[in-house]
Amino acid sequence: MVLVSSIGSDARASGLYVAERGVRPLGRGGAFVAGADDAGAIAYNPAGLFDAGNQFLIDGSLVLFGSDYTRQALLRQVDPNTGETIATYEQTFPTVEGSAGILPIPTIAGTFAVHPDWRIGIGAYAPNAVLSQYPEEVEGAPAPSRYQLVSLEGSALAVLGGYVAWRPIEQLRFGLGFELMVGSFKSSHYLSGCVPDRFFCAPEDPEWDLAALDNAAPIVSPSGILGATWEFYEGWRLGASFHLPYWINAPSKLKTRLPAASVYRNAELVGDDATVKFELPWEIRLGVEMRDAVPGLRVEVAGHYEHWAIHDKITIEPDGIAVKNVPGFPAEYLLPAIEIPRNFQSSITAMIGAEYEIKATENIRVTPRLGFSYATSAVPSEYISVLTLDSGKATPSGGLSLSVGDARFDLVYAHQFAQQVDVAPESARLAQVVPLASNPPENPDYINGGIYNWHIDIVGAGFAYTFDKPAPAKHLDDPEAVLPEPKKPEPPKPAPTEEGEGTDGEEADD
Repeated sequence: MVLVSSIGSDARASGLYVAERGVRPLGRGGAFVAGADDAGAIAYNPAGLFDAGNQFLIDGSLVLFGSDYTRQALLRQVDPNTGETIATYEQTFPTVEGSAGILPIPTIAGTFAVHPDWRIGIGAYAPNAVLSQYPEEVEGAPAPSRYQLVSLEGSALAVLGGYVAWRPIEQLRFGLGFELMVGSFKSSHYLSGCVPDRFFCAPEDPEWDLAALDNAAPIVSPSGILGATWEFYEGWRLGASFHLPYWINAPSKLKTRLPAASVYRNAELVGDDATVKFELPWEIRLGVEMRDAVPGLRVEVAGHYEHWAIHDKITIEPDGIAVKNVPGFPAEYLLPAIEIPRNFQSSITAMIGAEYEIKATENIRVTPRLGFSYATSAVPSEYISVLTLDSGKATPSGGLSLSVGDARFDLVYAHQFAQQVDVAPESARLAQVVPLASNPPENPDYINGGIYNWHIDIVGAGFAYTFDKPAPAKHLDDPEAVLPEPKKPEPPKPAPTEEGEGTDGEEADD
């Protein structure tokens, strides 16, 4: 019974990210589609791997997160004889603060030239996500956020991939990648063991709280990405990429502590296996980059569409999980397959980024960069929770690269301004899960009303080393283009002469 909501909570957070990833791309505000030209292109546009040459790249980011949540809920006064609601009151709970551990989020990638017109790449990266946690008690009482989330500590997800890029003509590149999302997802929170249609109890009475810890692992989900880059005019590039969805079909294990209420004194949970199924969105990226209108300057405008509407439900199929010895229920109550509605919505991000290469010396280059992005929310406000904090968010960023010969060192800082979300108690639609309720409640206990605030800072550093990079294409009308000089015809060799004569026809000296 615990599995039904604990897995559902996991999936609400899966796939959501707080900002674009990668140190150099984030410094450009995520506008790294048409301008992708290093190993970090694996997450944006694999066609850009061709211009990386033979390269090794490693970077990491730290997501610094903090939040606060003030819950608001409707309390109903009911007639004890008829059960009808006779009065409604709004209650405001103490504010609870969330945090997240400091966890490096890496990218490791390498590209290799196998032919003048072909590159291959391998890589691994993790999404810029937050593994948040909230206290179990506030001011000596159970935390009002406990039914949404306690902790995501111990979760770990990564994307592993193999990629190939091809240049059929000088102005065109194509890229393709096969990826696997792998790892585990852990979450802990509370449910309610209150069964109001059979027992006299309050839905949020701590004595009826049921603690749940779920571990969905191993997650192994295939996907793929393809992209293209086209230099349609000298100094102008158009880039596009499409990422397939992730199809999650993962086994899960759970641990639980049944409520302290006397009804559960002799109860026990049997079994801990289940299967979880849901989909994470497909994505489209588009970008246009202008290069060298001012020598060394690159500016890109890009857009990112995520089809989160595909994430409309979660299916949980328990494998023999049952609760025993609960009064009023069968001696062994097997949990059926359950579908949890999610009702996410698709999101759009607009980005702009620029970088300017400055030659300090013949061997040293400094490249400052700036970026900005704005993203719409993938979670409707009536379904938001401390587990899936999402709203309209603006993210300015800045970065710097120092290139010494073939080595490049990168830095980035970004701050995210997220809109406060106010969920009126009468608009909230995340209902408290009561696993043993034999009938759907007429008046569900909605647990996500209230005021949500959060802030995010991202700092990161990276290193890239290029062993061999393709020479940039030169156009015939480029005044700096160096064309090979035509070969001059060699002078004819002189005819053979009689012995003793020189080559000029004169007699040789004795």
